[in-house]
Amino acid sequence: METLILSDEEVKGLLSMRDVIEAVELAFREKALGHVQMPPKIYLFFKKYNGDLRAMPAYLEDMDISAVKIVNVHPENREKYGLPTVMAVIILVDPKNGTPIAVMSGKTITDMRTGAAGGVSAKYLARKNPKIVGLVGAGAQARTQLAALLEVYRSLEEVRVWSPGKTKYEFMAEMKTKYGSICKIIPVETVREAVEGADIVATTTPSRRPLVMGDMVSPGTHFNCIGADAPGKEELDPLILKRAKIVVDDSEQASHSGEINVPLSRGLITREDIWAEIGEIVAGKKPGRTSDHEITIFVSTGLAIQDAVTANLVYRKALDKGVGRTLKII
Repeated sequence: METLILSDEEVKGLLSMRDVIEAVELAFREKALGHVQMPPKIYLFFKKYNGDLRAMPAYLEDMDISAVKIVNVHPENREKYGLPTVMAVIILVDPKNGTPIAVMSGKTITDMRTGAAGGVSAKYLARKNPKIVGLVGAGAQARTQLAALLEVYRSLEEVRVWSPGKTKYEFMAEMKTKYGSICKIIPVETVREAVEGADIVATTTPSRRPLVMGDMVSPGTHFNCIGADAPGKEELDPLILKRAKIVVDDSEQASHSGEINVPLSRGLITREDIWAEIGEIVAGKKPGRTSDHEITIFVSTGLAIQDAVTANLVYRKALDKGVGRTLKII
């Protein structure tokens, strides 16, 4: 059997945010129902290069989808080498015999499935009809977080964007061209300006110290915490976590590498402070937002099941449209 090979450009041409949101929401539900195998991420740390490598296997049993992703995070890549911070390769496997049926770039898949998770969490945890979104960070993840929120809500009144340096202006120019007709996009000079009065805040930086402080946060705010995806990373003041309903994508993984990892390690919160996994809310096992005044936090670490269902979506579309090339590698 030959293996289908797909470049990132080919993957990008096959995906829509709407389809990815639907696939990721279903994957979260399958996890809550106990229908997946997903060992914790395995990390290799390249300390002298300020980077890491992660291996992420998953099997969704009822859907018969299995994949393994290898993904790096090197924050200095763009400046030093002209490469993306995050790159990935996904191997889609036929569960019945272990054949690698596809090998594809995972960069766009990683960006879009992470954005989709933010869209799913906002659907269940944010207030209805949000008007103002604050973006803390203006990289690839900020782009897909915004794309997913606009897919869920169709329009927003105002999007405030903060990031260090000039990246927010590049982001603003690109997003105004893309979404200027459905929302006002404003660059701001401080994190406070992005966060105060926002209905939804997405944090997408690699910070290892809190950027969003407790006195910036209004009742009813929903947070998509995306950037803290490895041990030692954090973007929120732990005092915000103490006031909030905390929902994670995976309890074990989030405890070691999500927004809650540092406060947990310091004893500032406990595992009992975690309200639910997002899949439990999607599956109806636990309620999401129950009042307009709740502060809600979604802790995203990125799950292998998200990659698997999105890679399968790409594979099926590629077969239908004749995209890619095949190679007998085994």
